[in-house]
Amino acid sequence: MSNSATVLYDAPGPKAKNLYRLISVAVALALLGIGYLVYAALDDKGQLTAAKWEPFTESTSWTTYLIPGIRGTLVAAAVSIVFALILGAILGIGRLSDHRPVRWVAGGIVELFRAIPVLILMIFSYQLFAEYEVFKSKYLALAAVIVGLTLYNGSVIAEIVRAGINSLPRGQSEAAKALGMRKGQVMRTILLPQAVTAMLPAIISQMVVALKDSALGYLIGYVEVVRSGQQLGAFYGNYLPALIVVAIIMIILNYTLTVVATRVEKRLRAARKGGGPQGAAPELPAVSVPGMDITDKRL
Repeated sequence: MSNSATVLYDAPGPKAKNLYRLISVAVALALLGIGYLVYAALDDKGQLTAAKWEPFTESTSWTTYLIPGIRGTLVAAAVSIVFALILGAILGIGRLSDHRPVRWVAGGIVELFRAIPVLILMIFSYQLFAEYEVFKSKYLALAAVIVGLTLYNGSVIAEIVRAGINSLPRGQSEAAKALGMRKGQVMRTILLPQAVTAMLPAIISQMVVALKDSALGYLIGYVEVVRSGQQLGAFYGNYLPALIVVAIIMIILNYTLTVVATRVEKRLRAARKGGGPQGAAPELPAVSVPGMDITDKRL
């Protein structure tokens, strides 16, 4: 194979390179033109003037609109993430149960709520709670947001849990069962501790999704950061700056959550590596074989 070719495709010749350059220039000019049209439209509406950014220098804009919205976003996300982790662990383990009815029920719940959009779950929960007066009126929107996020993200986390446990070598659980350990003990003391570190990257991503999806609560009247930003923009007439500030706040919140969760993941991985050689099998209870002076502590 010549140096001018790659494994996946042949290197372009001089004519193809010139064509690619022309296309790149044309696309760049088109993007610049679109950007200028957007800038001109916003400038005509006065959305780029310094006066539109002045409300963010006033404390009342933050105390009245943005801080309550940030608090609402954090409360809904934090509660739903905790509940989703619990629900996901229960459903994920349920899908691995030896009892067929348990597997069917857990699988049906997971597939059902994974297939329904989060917004539909929120709207349905809101209408259900309002119809039967399950919560007080001031908590209706919060409860609906938490339920919607919990059901959807819990179902996704259940699949993450199931995949994480199934990714472990089967020999570990088989050896533990041969030593007389019950399946609950095997799951709790051997499989889950190892699977957690393998699942953490996917769980972190799902936590970020839950935080972002909390913004959908504004459609049912929940006061979160997006709704607060819209209210601020409507009051001061600065929709674009308000949405930009809201976007920056969401980026900061998501980045902070990712950093914190990543540090927790690194600590867990470091703790597991510090407990013994990397890749070593977990230590199992000592078992004495009747009639023989043998104690098997490790596979």
